[in-house]
Amino acid sequence: MIEPTNPISPLAQLIEIMAALRHPETGCSWDKEQTFKTIAPYTIEEAYEVADAIERADLADLKDELGDLLLQVVYHSRIAEEQGAFDFDDVAASISDKMIRRHPHVFGSADERAAGAAPDFWARIKADEKVAKQAEWARMASASALATRTADVNASPPPSVIDNVPLALPALVRAIKLQDKAAKVGFDWPSLQPVFDKMREEMAELEAELGKPGRIPSSEPDAALQDEFGDLLFVMANVARHLKIDPEDALRRANQKFTRRFHHIERRLAEQGKSPEAATLDDMETFWNEAKAKEKQS
Repeated sequence: MIEPTNPISPLAQLIEIMAALRHPETGCSWDKEQTFKTIAPYTIEEAYEVADAIERADLADLKDELGDLLLQVVYHSRIAEEQGAFDFDDVAASISDKMIRRHPHVFGSADERAAGAAPDFWARIKADEKVAKQAEWARMASASALATRTADVNASPPPSVIDNVPLALPALVRAIKLQDKAAKVGFDWPSLQPVFDKMREEMAELEAELGKPGRIPSSEPDAALQDEFGDLLFVMANVARHLKIDPEDALRRANQKFTRRFHHIERRLAEQGKSPEAATLDDMETFWNEAKAKEKQS
């Protein structure tokens, strides 16, 4: 632990600790080798750990998990600082500016504060930000200073309504966000019924792909089956979106339910001196239904 001569805030100390860990001569060999790309999976994992602590209502664990997540922000900021891109203060300033900009009813002029939060004001502010980004893209594309990068600029499309949906998001979450953005410009089913029709269509296509003559089960990934299954999952995400359900949360709840019921199976088998490996499927199914019935009674 670093012990500075003058007392500093815990956040400032954390930033100093990360700088020490990344020091090219005296730092930690593992930490020095990390990049944005190698750290990204840990960032995603820590966000899930935060969500898990919230789901369990464990505030002590939540405090620790939020610390782990904060470390990820400090880590990425330090890597960027070493590259001369930005530092932690820039990150904090960026989000502070954005929050102030997006809350004129709190931080704006007297008239803006008096007007309050007008309907759809958030969407309008984000739209203004998007226009500014498009203008910046156009400026960069036409700037003579970027002449040597003309090919790169031309290879990239102009800003799209589905931009800014991070690739690193869990696939189901990203599907929802992509669909939401497309829906805002009218590309959406008007009700849930055609979504269900599409779900049945995709299920039929998956079954048809499975039933093709000559198909041989394989342990290797099957691109055609993967595509059909992916289409089905994408439609299921759309069902969740229309029902205002978070699919990740719904699947977490299903995982927890499965865990509870399987633990019940193991306990009941243990009472009979059996292990799951030694039990029949009928035995396990009986105890599964028993656990299910108990849950409905509670």
